[in-house]
Amino acid sequence: MSAGQANSVVKLSLPLQYQQDLFSELRSEDELVILARGLGLLRIVTNLLHSYDAAGNNLVIVVGADSRENEWIGEALAEHYAVSGTPLARGLKVINTDRATVPMRQKMYTQGGILSVTSRILVVDLLSKLLDPETITGLIVLHADKVVATSLEAFIIRIYRQFNKSGFLKAFSDAPEPFTTGFNPLANMMRNLFLRKPSLWPRFQVTVAESLEGRRKAEVIELEVPMTDKMRDIQNAVLECVEANIRELKRANSGLDIEDWTVDSALHSNFDVSIRRQLDPVWHRVGFRTKQIASDLTVLRSILHSLLTYDAVSLIKYLDTIIAAHSPPPGSTKQNYSPWLFLDAAHVLFQSAKSRVYRGKIDNRETISDTGALPTALELVLEEQPKWAVLADVLDEIERNTYLNPVPPGDSNGTILVMCSDRKTCRQIREYLETMRIKVERPKDDMEIGLEEDDKPSGEYMLRRKLLQYLNWKRDSSKVNNNLYGTRSRQEQGTAPGYNSVSSANPYHGKAPPNKRRRVRGGGGSGLNPARGASTSVQPNTEAPAQVSTLLEEIQPAEPEEEPIEIGVVNDDLSDMEDYYELYDMNDLLMVYPYDEDMDDHVLEEVKPRYIIMYEPDPAFTRRVEVYRSSHTNREVGVYFLYYGGSVEEQRFLSAVRREKDAFTKLIKEKGSMALTITHDKSSEDPQEQFLRTVNTRIAGGGRLAATAAPPTVVVDVREFRSALPSLLHGRSMVVVPCQLTVGDYILTPEICVERKSVRDLFSSLKNGRLYNQAETMLQHYRNPILLIEFDQNKSFTFDAFTSATSTPGSESLSGNLINPTSPKSIQHLLTLLTLSFPRLKIIWSSAPYQTAEIFAELKKNSAEPDPIRAVQIGLDFDITAPNTTTGNTSIMSAAGIEHRTFNQLPQDMLRAVPGVTPKIVERMVLETENLQQVANMEMEELEPIVGKEVGRQVLRFFRRNVFDEEVV
Repeated sequence: MSAGQANSVVKLSLPLQYQQDLFSELRSEDELVILARGLGLLRIVTNLLHSYDAAGNNLVIVVGADSRENEWIGEALAEHYAVSGTPLARGLKVINTDRATVPMRQKMYTQGGILSVTSRILVVDLLSKLLDPETITGLIVLHADKVVATSLEAFIIRIYRQFNKSGFLKAFSDAPEPFTTGFNPLANMMRNLFLRKPSLWPRFQVTVAESLEGRRKAEVIELEVPMTDKMRDIQNAVLECVEANIRELKRANSGLDIEDWTVDSALHSNFDVSIRRQLDPVWHRVGFRTKQIASDLTVLRSILHSLLTYDAVSLIKYLDTIIAAHSPPPGSTKQNYSPWLFLDAAHVLFQSAKSRVYRGKIDNRETISDTGALPTALELVLEEQPKWAVLADVLDEIERNTYLNPVPPGDSNGTILVMCSDRKTCRQIREYLETMRIKVERPKDDMEIGLEEDDKPSGEYMLRRKLLQYLNWKRDSSKVNNNLYGTRSRQEQGTAPGYNSVSSANPYHGKAPPNKRRRVRGGGGSGLNPARGASTSVQPNTEAPAQVSTLLEEIQPAEPEEEPIEIGVVNDDLSDMEDYYELYDMNDLLMVYPYDEDMDDHVLEEVKPRYIIMYEPDPAFTRRVEVYRSSHTNREVGVYFLYYGGSVEEQRFLSAVRREKDAFTKLIKEKGSMALTITHDKSSEDPQEQFLRTVNTRIAGGGRLAATAAPPTVVVDVREFRSALPSLLHGRSMVVVPCQLTVGDYILTPEICVERKSVRDLFSSLKNGRLYNQAETMLQHYRNPILLIEFDQNKSFTFDAFTSATSTPGSESLSGNLINPTSPKSIQHLLTLLTLSFPRLKIIWSSAPYQTAEIFAELKKNSAEPDPIRAVQIGLDFDITAPNTTTGNTSIMSAAGIEHRTFNQLPQDMLRAVPGVTPKIVERMVLETENLQQVANMEMEELEPIVGKEVGRQVLRFFRRNVFDEEVV
C-alpha cells in the first residue's frame, strides 16, 4: 500500500478536523501531546500506529499501556486491517510478565511490528542487549504525566536516546493537571521525555471547538433533580465536618502550603493524597489528632459520594460500618474516636440518615407480644433516591418517542444507554428497574392510602428487601458480639468518662467484627446502627434480637408468585437450539454501564445508542458524546443529563471542568516563555574528555594516580528494577548489567555485595528471618557484605515516619510494635541481633535513592569492576560450567575460564569453627580434601602443605584432643 492510500484509510477513521491536524503533525514531528479528556486520545494513537504498521519493516514499541488499553489498541488495529487489507500490517503483540520467555521475546523483536512491552521487561531487555536500541523505529509513550525522573519509563527513554538518535519519540497524555505542579513542571517533564516541543489541545482550542460545535450537535436535555430535605441536611452536615477538619489542619500545620486546603478542593479524590504528601516529611512529628483528621477526610468524602449514589438503607449500613471502624475496643479511652464524630453536625448526619429509613426508636425494655406485632413507636419511611423517579419518567418518555418515531433503517439503533459512576450504582439501577413495577402487599387497613391502585414506579419493594437483609445482618452480628463481649463484666470492660453506661447484655456493645459481612445485592457496607446520646458521645443504637425478628416479619416483602417447576428427563438434543437462544434486538435493549475512560468510546461505537442517559455527570464522557455525535452526523442521538441541583455532584463537575481549563491556561503561558530544552549527549564527547572523567585524583597515603577508560559497572538483580535506584545509577554514567542473582541485589566490586532493603521490606524480612539467611549467604561468598537500608524520598529519615496513620496510642499495630525500642521484637533489637550474629556485615543508611547512588559511586572508587558471569554463578546449586552433553558444547562459564564447584555448606561451617582456620584456609581445604573425616584423620605431614605448620598444629590438636581426659572443673 502506498503512503497516500495509508493516509486515506487513516482519515476515514479520523473524521474530525482536529484529529486529522494532530495526526499530520505527529507524522512529521516528535512532540508531547497533551489532549483534553474525552477527545479520543487512543483513537489518534491507534491511527498513528496503523500508519507505521502498514508501512512494514518497522519496530515500534508502545510504553506505559495497561491491559485494557492493549485490548483497545489491538481491536482497533484489527479493524484497520480489515478495512484496508494491508498485507504488511501485523497488528499488536503484547509482551508481559505472564508469558514470553527470553527466546520468544527475541523472536518477536526480530520479526518487528507493533509491540506493547511492560516497562520492567523492556528496560531489562534494552540493558542486556536482547533488544538492540538501534533497531527500534520509534517509541510511543502513553500516560506521559507519570514519567518522572525516577520512573522506569524515563529510564527506558534515556537508554533509547543514548543509542538511537534517528528513531522517533512521541508522548501522549490526557491529564493536564500534573504538568502544572511544581517549579517549571512542563520544562522538567520535557527534559525527562527527551522532547523539545509540547502540543496542547484543550477543549477551547479553535480547531477542536469548530469540529465539535460546527456540525450538528447532539440534543441534550438537562434535568436538575432537587434533593430531599434530609439529603440536603446530610450534605450540609458532612461539609460542616469537612470544614472543621480543614480548620484544625490549618491551625496545627501553619508552616505548610495550605493555600489549596479548602472545602472546594476537598471534593476531589486527590485532596487527601496531596495533604498526606505534604505531611509525609514531618509525619513522625505531627500529633495523633492530625493523623486522624487526614484519614477522616477520605471517609467524609466517601460519605458525600455515598449520599448521592447509595440508597437510603445502604447509606445507613455504610455509616454503621464507619461507626464500628472508629469505635474503640473495650477499655480504651474517648480520645480514640475521630474528632468529627463529636461535632453537632455528626449528630445531624446520623439521625437524618436513620430517619430516611424509619422513624422512632425501639426500646429494649418494651415487652414484645407473642403475636409479633410491630412496635407502635416504629414507622417505616424508606425514602427513595429522587433520581429513580426521574429515570423512570425519562424511560417512559423515550418509549413514547420510540413508538411515535421508529428508528430509520441504517441509522443508529434504538438502544438506550445508561451511564453511571461505578458498578455498584449500575447494580442498584438494574435492581430498581427490575422491581419498580412490583407492588407490595399491604394490610387492609392501609388500602385507603391508594397505593395499590397507583401505577407509578416505586422502589419500595427493593428497599424493603434491602432492609430485610440489613436487619438479618444486625441479628447475626448481635450473636457474635454477645459471644465476644456479653460475658464480660462492666468493670472488666470499663466505662470511659463522658460516655453513657451500657449494660453487658447489650448485643451491640463494643466494636463489631470487621470481617462479619453479608452479601447484599446492590447494597453497601454493613455495620452497627449509630445514634448520638445527650452527652455528645457517639453510641450505637440498640435493638433486642427479639424485636429485630418482629420487625423482620413485618417488613417481609411479598415475593412474586412463581410457577411450579417440572422435573423430568433432560433432552440434550441441540438441533432446535435456535428456538431457545437468540440475539437481543438492539432496538429493545436497555444497557447500564459504568464510566470506564477510553473504553467508553468502544461502547458508543459498538452499541450505537439512540438515547444516552448520564445518570451521573462526567466531563470526559460528555466530550466523548460530542465526538461521537460529530463523527456520525447521520445518527440521531438524544442525551439526558441528570444531576442533583445544589449538590456536591454538580460542584464537583463544574470544579473539574474549571481545573482542567486553568491547567491548560497555565501550560499555554509556560509554553510561551519556556526555554529550549537541551539534553546532554555524553556519547558525542571527545574521547580524551571521557578518559579524564574516569581519572581518580585521590593519591592519599602514597597511592598512585589511577585512571581507566572503562565506565564503572554495577551488576543488578532483575527484581530490583521495580525501584528507582538502577535508573539513578545509569544516570550517573554507570553501566547497569541486569542479571538473575542468587546472592545479593547489587554487586559493586568482586568483593562488595549489597542487599538493599526498603523500610517496609526490612520490617518483614527481620520478622520472618529472611534477612538472616541472606546475610549468611553473602558472608559465605563475599569479603565485604553490605546491608543497605534505604528510606523513601519524601519521608523523614526515621523509623517513626513509617508508623500507620490510623494506629492509635493504645493499639498494638505491627508497625508501632516494630519501632518501639522497649519491645523485644522491635527493629532496633532485631538489627542488634543481626550485627551480633554477623560482625562482618556492614550496614549503610540512605535517606533516599539519590544518596544511595552517590554512596555506590564512592564505594567503587579504586576498585576492580565486577564480573557479571561470576556474580550469576555464585550461590547456584548446580555446576553451570559443565559442558552440554546433548550438544557437545561447553557452557558460557567454561568459555570464560571460570571454575565452579558445588560443595556442601554444613562441613564448611564446621571447618570454620576449628581454631586457626580462616576463610581462605577453608576454601583451600575444601579444594584439597574429600570430606571432613579425611581432614580429622590427616597427619601433620599432610596438613602442613595445605594450611602451614602453625595452623596445622592447631588443627591436629583440635581433632586429637581427648575430652574425657580433661579435668572437670
